[in-house]
Amino acid sequence: MIAAQAAITTIGAAGAHAMETADTFQVHGFMSQALIVTDHNDFFGSSSDDGGSLEYTELGLNASFRPFSHVLVAGQVLSRKAGNYGDAWQPELDYGVVDYQLIANEERAFGIQLGRFKNPFGFYNQTRDAPSTRPSILLPQSIYFDRSRSLGLASDGLSIYNEERFSNGTLYIQGGVGMPQVNSDAEISLSPDNPSLDSKLSSIGQVLYAHDGGRINVALSMARVRADYQSRQERQAKGEFIFQPIILSFQYNAENWSLTTEYEYQRKELKDFAVSSYNGRVNGESVYVQYLYRLSNRWQWLLRYDYAVSDRNDRDGERFEASGKGQDYSRFAKDVTTGVHWRVTPNWNIQAEIHHVNGTAWLPRQDNDDDNTEQHWNMLLLQTSFSF
Repeated sequence: MIAAQAAITTIGAAGAHAMETADTFQVHGFMSQALIVTDHNDFFGSSSDDGGSLEYTELGLNASFRPFSHVLVAGQVLSRKAGNYGDAWQPELDYGVVDYQLIANEERAFGIQLGRFKNPFGFYNQTRDAPSTRPSILLPQSIYFDRSRSLGLASDGLSIYNEERFSNGTLYIQGGVGMPQVNSDAEISLSPDNPSLDSKLSSIGQVLYAHDGGRINVALSMARVRADYQSRQERQAKGEFIFQPIILSFQYNAENWSLTTEYEYQRKELKDFAVSSYNGRVNGESVYVQYLYRLSNRWQWLLRYDYAVSDRNDRDGERFEASGKGQDYSRFAKDVTTGVHWRVTPNWNIQAEIHHVNGTAWLPRQDNDDDNTEQHWNMLLLQTSFSF
């Protein structure tokens, strides 16, 4: 099962087990280790040094149980090292929800989740932290950005979902309100000003239709992420930061191959600043096209083109550079990726992939000095992962 279908399963998992009441306690986990080598620039550690970087490690443990037939309690703890991102190795609650189902029958599942829920964002966000659910070691960075991943990862609040089952397909609807997990990664990536961000009540929603058992999947995801912005350079410069992405997703699954594409239009806005120079809006966009071919039950090959631009009105970054704010190529990224995935056993996977990148729009600022980056760079990743 590919990652998108795993995400669909996650949305409807409660419905699939609604009638089970006995022996429902389950524990699962995963671990992964990667080697990253780049010829220029650093990604998740000093990858451009001799020998590359081993600073990309993931450890996760999740559990779930049903105290009652209509109630599911589930959570996952994640410990992660990704270069200079965040607090390395510090265990964090990835998600933790109490799921109460009001309706559960053959035609419909309707319920409410309370707690920390993974945002329904594109095909892969809800399962992105489990290596076995990803089609590649790195998800398309134009949409599933790792350098500021907390902006879209999870929220603390309330989520409502509805699953309608038809004769030839299933419609999933999920929406939520809560406080997003806006962490230091977003502060560093948002601006060289390195502001302080305090999350505010935000909203997210997704409509996803899976036709013919997931042969065709289409989805629309929308969010409005809000945070109070306080400059660390000018104490009087404070206002509100708003991030509004809209994602259109499409996937076709044949017997031996899958074609996936997602397009994102995003608006980033600073408003209500007394210092007028801070107020402004930038509209960016991203798109990727991904082809996956299953060579056998154990081997699959992937080819992907991934494109991101920070400002649709300044695609090549010329005006950005002319204003003295930074390099023009820091405003876009064009990434061609190919890789292979070997399922050694049902629980053990080995992956390898190569990226050829033009631009640094999604390069982690945590690992790089913007003044010492290169526009054209290559990256090799090797990863082994185990799940249980």
